[in-house]
Amino acid sequence: MSGYHVAVIPGDGVGTEVATEAVRVLEAAADRFGFDLETTSFDWGCDRFLEVGAMMPDDGLSTLSDFDAIFLGSIGDATKVPDDVSLTLLLDIRRGFDQYVNLRPIRLYPGVPTPIATATPETVDMVVVRENTEGEYARLGGFFKKGTPDAFALQTGIFTQKGCERVMRYSFDLARSRASLTDDGKAGRVTNCTKSNALNYSMVFWDRVFDQVANDYPDVETDMTLVDAMTMWLVKNPDSFDVVVASNLFGDIITDLGSMLQGGMGLAAGGNIDPERRYPSLFEPIHGSAPKYTGQERVNPVASIEAVRMLLDHLGEADAADAVGRAVAEVLAEGEVRTADLGGSNRTSEVGMAIASRIG
Repeated sequence: MSGYHVAVIPGDGVGTEVATEAVRVLEAAADRFGFDLETTSFDWGCDRFLEVGAMMPDDGLSTLSDFDAIFLGSIGDATKVPDDVSLTLLLDIRRGFDQYVNLRPIRLYPGVPTPIATATPETVDMVVVRENTEGEYARLGGFFKKGTPDAFALQTGIFTQKGCERVMRYSFDLARSRASLTDDGKAGRVTNCTKSNALNYSMVFWDRVFDQVANDYPDVETDMTLVDAMTMWLVKNPDSFDVVVASNLFGDIITDLGSMLQGGMGLAAGGNIDPERRYPSLFEPIHGSAPKYTGQERVNPVASIEAVRMLLDHLGEADAADAVGRAVAEVLAEGEVRTADLGGSNRTSEVGMAIASRIG
């Protein structure tokens, strides 16, 4: 019998509420599919920062390294701690564990309303692979001559051959695997999301590495879209995308648009992944902490449950992951139990319990 130890960081705001439902679904999957599961919760976040001056302990990464995977609820509360400070918890984990792939499936479930007319369950089924440890979020730079008329800030993006190439190879391998699951004989497709017409060093370099990698995958189709145009094409023709690879900043932006395609932030999950499995990977809903809703049990837990599905798939529990996906799809399609963002009146826990009961 397999056994897993999962770290749970509920975080801030509504994080505790969605983390509770994530654990509920994890436990339901473990019960049904017969694997041992132990979860350990950590009270890291803004409240801890106010108490001791740090979002997590100095040995936080060492502590987390003993786990098989990590679930994060949400981080941030600008009423307490500036966002550029609170986000260091997540960024430190991503870089410390070299989770260089940020994986964002974008899928519209039947029965889910979406504000975008072109989005249907048939047209919205893609994955964005975002470079997750360098690029525009390398956090290099500084403030100079502060408080003077000559004040300026310098923010430096870092694009390395290794960093670009490995996330692109992951994308091509993913496109191959997605194509193998269909019977239509189509090759997978990787779209290069870039901005090399204006960013004449970083994105020109990115494009060159993409072309180098593409040469090793002649069976996979490729195309290129400038990031500003991509926001248009995602809305106009979402069915034209299969796997999209993007830099840290561009991937961050287009996946929020992707969440609208799939019905809203309450349904969007992501994984911060070390494909070599040297370190634990982290899975999370991509929505924020929504402090104004804390304690009201009105937020949608589906994004967190989708993160659990990704977590189980990463651990190799494919049957359990599929069962979670089916349970989510059934509850959403029926439309009888849903939170306010989807036009319902159910509480966070009621949605979580409905999905967990389907698994059991």
